[in-house]
Amino acid sequence: MKLLLIEDSEKLQFYLGDGLRKVGYEVDITGEGTEGLWYAKTNDYDAIVLDLMLPGLDGLSIVTSLRNAGKETGILILTAKDSIQDRVTGLRMGADDYLTKPFAFDELVARVEALTRQRYGTPNSQINIRGLVVDTASKTASRNGVSIVLTAREYSLLEFLALRRDRVCSRGEIESHFCDVNSAISSNVIDAAVYSLRRKLDVDDKPSVIMTRRGIGYVIVSGEVACPFDDE
Repeated sequence: MKLLLIEDSEKLQFYLGDGLRKVGYEVDITGEGTEGLWYAKTNDYDAIVLDLMLPGLDGLSIVTSLRNAGKETGILILTAKDSIQDRVTGLRMGADDYLTKPFAFDELVARVEALTRQRYGTPNSQINIRGLVVDTASKTASRNGVSIVLTAREYSLLEFLALRRDRVCSRGEIESHFCDVNSAISSNVIDAAVYSLRRKLDVDDKPSVIMTRRGIGYVIVSGEVACPFDDE
């Protein structure tokens, strides 16, 4: 999953960015409000972690601008302001959750996970698809009760597709979730990761968990395959 962190404290940028990457997130980071709004409007993030007090543009103005633009990305506000009225104001303006500084890192991760589940309609941390179980909390996968050993990239790709099950994801969309705004990866890397993932997930004589839509991208179909997909 890919997050945007808008926080002007360099200490928190390093602490949260490093921690979130270690638990499996791709993270874009900025400490300036106007730049943060641009990132949020021009990229697709699974969630946004947003400080209120920012140079350039304050956090509440960012929330308002995003909601007015129709962006539905989950927003977790970080702030030193702890009054009830501050929390009510942020939530009423379109934020989804509120975390007061100082906070425990594990709680932040749990709240981000909850925002992501809400966005993709997943009631708990386990996504069940035709015998495949993807656990977004433990970052593990199994099929028919057998654990599957995955690399970090393979798991991230699987989680990305599983959360968007039944929707074809383009290569460009997938690529944008596997690099930050200042770098890029080739589609061959994605294709190779899909090939490797299929070898670990697929069961003999059954349709592949990951289906190909040639020239478009990939999809995980949650039910029986009822429409024609290209098989690679």
